[in-house]
Amino acid sequence: MHSRWRLALELWDFLRVRKKWWLAPIVITLALLGLLIVATQGSAVAPFIYALF
Repeated sequence: MHSRWRLALELWDFLRVRKKWWLAPIVITLALLGLLIVATQGSAVAPFIYALF
């Protein structure tokens, strides 16, 4: 679990130092989609979520 937070902090530092703010919406969208897939993996809603993509 510690390595996940470390990765997130390194990504944040990269965006802040390099001024790559245009990457932030892409990263946030991908993270939200990943959480959506993980959260609905075993539920009855999963076929409908997968049908959207």
